[in-house]
Amino acid sequence: MTYQYIFGPVASRRFGMSLGIDLSPDKKRCNFDCIYCELEKAKPVESYDNPPSADEIFEEIKKGVNLYEFDVLTITSNGEPTLYPHLNELIDKLKTLNKKLLILSNSSTIDKKEIQNTLKKLDIVKLSLDSANEKTFKKIDRPYKNILLQNIIKGMKEFRKLYKGELIIEILVVKGINDKVEEFQALNKVLAEIKPDRVDISTIDRPPAYNVEGVKIDRLFELAEYIKNQHIFIPTRENINYKIENLTKEELLNTLKKRPFSQSDVENILDERTQKIFNDLIKENLLEEVWVGGIKFYKAYI
Repeated sequence: MTYQYIFGPVASRRFGMSLGIDLSPDKKRCNFDCIYCELEKAKPVESYDNPPSADEIFEEIKKGVNLYEFDVLTITSNGEPTLYPHLNELIDKLKTLNKKLLILSNSSTIDKKEIQNTLKKLDIVKLSLDSANEKTFKKIDRPYKNILLQNIIKGMKEFRKLYKGELIIEILVVKGINDKVEEFQALNKVLAEIKPDRVDISTIDRPPAYNVEGVKIDRLFELAEYIKNQHIFIPTRENINYKIENLTKEELLNTLKKRPFSQSDVENILDERTQKIFNDLIKENLLEEVWVGGIKFYKAYI
């Protein structure tokens, strides 16, 4: 059977098995024209033209939900899903399915009260924040003319105060633009104020719209060192040369107090000796397991 609005299920490195909902399947509708986007270049738009009804989309979703097994129902778009004008109505309908609901948003509308009230109904909200610097933000995300980074950050802080679900912030790193230490030091300050549940740090892994490149995975781990006191997840498909080596028990405990490790971190970046110490900490009940957005983290009790 051919579907117009749903796709998958697909295995997500960040959220488990996901059944996707594309709110703009016929063309790109986005208020950003990100240089790293896998979609074709397109002039940013402010609104969604000729939107389908929430009922039309929901009827198709119901068929897919009855056919497939998955962990999360993911609201996305061939562009920005919060531009879809009937999103609030659609989410109310989706909640009747008793499935975990996730949205992937570029954050552009998070300063709007109506969007905050709509998204707070979801189980997981993933918002993008590629830079805390207005100039860098405009260079990477190429937003519609009236969108300002300062409003996005303000909106994130407001949303965090009223949202009870899992808030995930994603930073996508582009070589030569936001891959500098000072960029991540600025992000660290902003993230400390937003207080997300998880921070995902990724890079380009599909052919981008513009002539830009991603960075090596090792560089993501290096930059992550400047983000303090956050659950950091770095999705990767390739071998990692970055290693944490020869830590003492006290050093490892102190590290895990400042930055919880994901299961992937434990398996990929701890050397054999440090992994043994880590396993001893588990046996001694000195570490706490925390699940955030389907990813398991280990943190030291404070």
